[in-house]
Amino acid sequence: MSAIPTDSLKNSPTNNGKRRESSFRQAIYQSMWRWHFYAGIIFAPFLIILAFSGGVYLFKPQIEGYLYKDMLTVREVGSSALSPSEIIEKTTNAYPGTTISSITLNDLPEATIMMLATNNGASTNMYADPYTGNILGIMNSDETFSAFFKKMHSELVIGGTLGNRLVELAACWAIILLITGLFLWWPRNKSSIWGTILPRLSKPGSRMFWRDIHAVPAFWLSLLLVILIASGLPWSGVLGGQIDKLANSTNTNTPPYAYSFGEKPQSVTVAKDIAEDLPWATQNLPVPISISSDYIPLNIDTIVNTAAKHNVLLPYTITLPQEEAGVFTLSTSHIKPGKDATLHIDQYSGAILTDVRYADYGVMGKAISLGIAFHEGKLFGLANQLVGLIACIGLILIAISSYIMWKKRKPEGKLGAPSQPKNKKVTVGLLIIMLICGALMPLVGLSILIVLLLDSLIISRIKPLRHWFSSEKR
Repeated sequence: MSAIPTDSLKNSPTNNGKRRESSFRQAIYQSMWRWHFYAGIIFAPFLIILAFSGGVYLFKPQIEGYLYKDMLTVREVGSSALSPSEIIEKTTNAYPGTTISSITLNDLPEATIMMLATNNGASTNMYADPYTGNILGIMNSDETFSAFFKKMHSELVIGGTLGNRLVELAACWAIILLITGLFLWWPRNKSSIWGTILPRLSKPGSRMFWRDIHAVPAFWLSLLLVILIASGLPWSGVLGGQIDKLANSTNTNTPPYAYSFGEKPQSVTVAKDIAEDLPWATQNLPVPISISSDYIPLNIDTIVNTAAKHNVLLPYTITLPQEEAGVFTLSTSHIKPGKDATLHIDQYSGAILTDVRYADYGVMGKAISLGIAFHEGKLFGLANQLVGLIACIGLILIAISSYIMWKKRKPEGKLGAPSQPKNKKVTVGLLIIMLICGALMPLVGLSILIVLLLDSLIISRIKPLRHWFSSEKR
């Protein structure tokens, strides 16, 4: 029997098919890596800021409890506390020109009473001893420790709308980074524990070492990071509005209306415009109006009795009506979402016009409320804070290691981006997938279109830029 020529084996349909399959897989890998690379280079600095500020903000109760101990706790617990109306009256008498807009009552006997006040147009937090009514401290509500880190976390260091949009953009791209990163991490050949689920640490400082420091923690933390990022998106400016609109249009947030009597009020004012300490699910509830102004407004102490009667648990905030048709808002965004409550109360009759609890939320309202509590480290106490801290530290490590990897492989005078695959079908196919992601996350879609325009109109036409962005030879 004659031997089959070697050339015939090389050119056999089976081998050609295997080569085409291998080439196709490599093209997908290269294209995925290219998207992962550019997104990481651009957004890693923002993610480091978000992770750092978020990690600090997680421990707001402990840090502020130490920094502002003299304001947040009383020097001596008394035998009986003053009523809220007595505290407000004593405060306005002691500080002429002060208007109290809300008061927060706590469930701890040593805790002070916080009041949101306005004095000469400036908004301040005033902290009163519940037993004497004396003010123990006054702080500008925008200059507290938590306000600084909250602003850094929600608006970076830039502030305003631009900062908020950059945070949302970075958060959305972080989800894409995690998905593409998992694809790149997935073992393509013979699987091994080392470099896959355990890092290879035998050669500190090597490119392999930093690759594992980057990829292995990202694998272990990927699900946790996606949950944390996704649970923060309801607060975002663009996607958050879409999430809220979807939840309300499908009645999966709160019921169409939740009024004890009367028709649903036609109001352009929503709860977040007038009240403090609101759960996310009720921030856009329309605010009813007090029915009649022919009576004397109720005392705030009556609202405290209403809270006790209707099982609204401390701590909670009472926002006072600021006009004749205004209402009392009794609300708590509780550390345990199951105890959330939002009530609007007629300031003259005491009738409850709105009463929405966690049990009234729809599927999205409940899920988002739990997600936000987890995101803020409140859902299961210190353990929740520590889990969030591990995620934040891990994200910082992942981002820093990515830059070290890049510097180690970057050619002189070039960006060092992965080469673009020659298979145009793969490139176009993945671009379509990315644009679909962009349709779900509008700022991502906008950023992709901007990059495509920059590439076609500027980078490809300016030689130094074209050279710097050209891929390294491999």
